[in-house]
Amino acid sequence: MKLGIVGLPNVGKSTLFNAITGTANAEAANYPFCTIDPNVGVVAVPDERLDKLCEIWDPAKRTPAVVEFVDIAGLVKGASQGAGLGNQFLGNIRSCDAIVHVVRCFDDDSILHVVEDATKPVAVDPDGDIETIDTELILADLDVVTKRVERTTKYARTSKDAKAELVWLEPLAAHLGDGKSARTFPFDEKDDAQSAALKEMGLLSAKPIIYACNMDDAGVADPEANAYYKLVKARADVENAQVIPICAKTEQELSELDDEERAMFMEELGLKESGLDRLVRASYTLLGLISFLTDGKKECRAWTIRRGTKAPQAAGKIHSDFERGFIRAQVCNFTTLMECGGKMSEVKARGLYRVEGKEYEVKDGDIIEFLFNV
Repeated sequence: MKLGIVGLPNVGKSTLFNAITGTANAEAANYPFCTIDPNVGVVAVPDERLDKLCEIWDPAKRTPAVVEFVDIAGLVKGASQGAGLGNQFLGNIRSCDAIVHVVRCFDDDSILHVVEDATKPVAVDPDGDIETIDTELILADLDVVTKRVERTTKYARTSKDAKAELVWLEPLAAHLGDGKSARTFPFDEKDDAQSAALKEMGLLSAKPIIYACNMDDAGVADPEANAYYKLVKARADVENAQVIPICAKTEQELSELDDEERAMFMEELGLKESGLDRLVRASYTLLGLISFLTDGKKECRAWTIRRGTKAPQAAGKIHSDFERGFIRAQVCNFTTLMECGGKMSEVKARGLYRVEGKEYEVKDGDIIEFLFNV
C-alpha cells in the first residue's frame, strides 16, 4: 500500500511524514517548497495480533505488513499549469493507492499560510484549502481525459471499442469540466474495458482520500470542539472519505521517545493511539483492506489483502505456486485462538480448527496454513 501525503505548503506534511516514518529525512521548514524531491518511507503496520503470535512462537523472524508513505511537495493554486513546482509533483501522486491530504486546522501567526502567492499569507481556511488542491487535481485530470477523448474520437467511426469508450469518456470530461472530482463520477466497476482505461489514465481526483486534520494538542484531545475539524469532517462525510485528527508536531515529539516514555506522554495527552495507528486504520478502511496471518517457529507474518479475497488468491500473496496448486486452507481466526488461551491444541480439541476450500473468503485476523501441490 502506497500513500501520497499532499497539501498546501506549510500545513505540516513533512513534519507528519517524519513522525510516522520515524525519520528526519523530510526537511520541515517555515517556507514554501522546502520539499522538492518526494521523500519515501516504509513503515511497519502496527498489529497487536502479530505481536501476540510472536510471544507464543518466539519465531526466528517477525514480518509485519508495511505501508509506503511518499511526502510530496506542497501544491499551490495553478500547479496544474506549472505554478509553484508544477506538474512533476502531480505526477508523483499517480503511483499512489490513496492520498493523505493534510489540512491545517490550527491558528498560528508565526507559520505562513500559503495558497497561491508565497509573499501573501492568508487566513486559515480548511474548506478553501481543500478546494484549491482538488481543483488542481481535477484540472490535471481534465487535461488527460480531454486528450484521450480527442484521440478516441478519431477511431470511433471504425472501432466499436472506441465508440463504446466515448459513451462514458465524454460525460467524464464534462463532469471534470464542471469542477467535480472523478471520485464522484458513476463509473461501471463491472466494465473491464473501462477499468483498464482508467488504470491507464491514472486519474488523480479518482484516488481515495484521507483528510488528516493537523491540529494543536487541545484540538486533537477534543476534535469535535474544533470548528475547522468540523468543516473538514462534514466534507468528508459527503465524499465518503476518511478524516482523522492529528497533531504533527506532537507526533514528531512522540517518535523521538522510547516506548515507556511514549506511553506516559500519550496518557498525559489523553491519546489512546498514535497518529500512525489512526492513519493506517483509516487507510485500511478506505481501501477495503484486511490482514491475515501465518505463524510458526520460522516466521510469524502479516499479509495485506483486499476484503473479499478468496483463499487461493490469498495463498498467491505468499507464492504463486500456492495459488496454482491450491488444495485447501486450514484456518483459525486470531480471536478464536485467544478464546482458547492462545493454544492451537485447545482450538483443535474444541473442533474449531476449520478446513476451507476455494470459495472461502478470508477474514481479517485469520491464521492460515495453506496446503498445495504443484
